[in-house]
Amino acid sequence: MAVVDTHALIWHALGRRGRVGRKAAAFLDRVEAGEAAARVPAIALVELLEAAHRGVIRLDGGSDAWVQGLMGSGSFFVADLTAEVALRADALYAIPERGDRLIAATAAHLGLPLVTRDPDIARAAGVALLW
Repeated sequence: MAVVDTHALIWHALGRRGRVGRKAAAFLDRVEAGEAAARVPAIALVELLEAAHRGVIRLDGGSDAWVQGLMGSGSFFVADLTAEVALRADALYAIPERGDRLIAATAAHLGLPLVTRDPDIARAAGVALLW
């Protein structure tokens, strides 16, 4: 199991496997095959939906259908934004962007690796990088 960053989630949603690192792609393939599970921070889901709303990305079937498909897969699970995650993020101001802080804090709180192209946020949160 690992936590998935917004960029990895967007590239996965768009089928842009080549944009994802080799280890991250292998992990997402295992998730798709039902052999692994991924936690999607609530903020990453919000960022993905905002990108769709702005027209930056297009989700097949629309936002509702795409999210229902993702969550209904049995392999992707939303990681809630809890008070514990917020407090963990409060100690991560070395990460300048709020969304990245919350994503990294989610991985740290859950004690899971982070699927991200940004090694700095994984390092700041003290979690393993999966890319």
